[in-house]
Amino acid sequence: MTEYGKKILEIVENSRSHMTAEQIFEQLRQSCPQVVLATVYNNLNRLWKEGRIRKVSVEGSPDRYDRILRHDHLVCKRCGRLVDVDLGDLTAQLERQVGFSILAYDLKLLYLCEECRKDQQEKGT
Repeated sequence: MTEYGKKILEIVENSRSHMTAEQIFEQLRQSCPQVVLATVYNNLNRLWKEGRIRKVSVEGSPDRYDRILRHDHLVCKRCGRLVDVDLGDLTAQLERQVGFSILAYDLKLLYLCEECRKDQQEKGT
């Protein structure tokens, strides 16, 4: 793994905010001012393909990156806010239901976050 790859992996593993590639790039530039955005994208893609990080895709938003620790996500349908939620590992239950091995799953539950609910109530929509 390259030095940039190691630093990017460390940033993702230490973050709890589901950072975009651009946010990771900005944080990495603090210690490596010569890094370019393409390097960040290439390393994120490599780390994701190797199974070392998770890519979280939400329609209408840039991909975000997350640590590999098993957990699921709540996604605000209105603003796209992403929040971790631990529902336990559902793999065994899913395997029993479908009758074959599950390699992985990515569960995203849609909801309205507190701010979007308040905003919606204030606007009466």
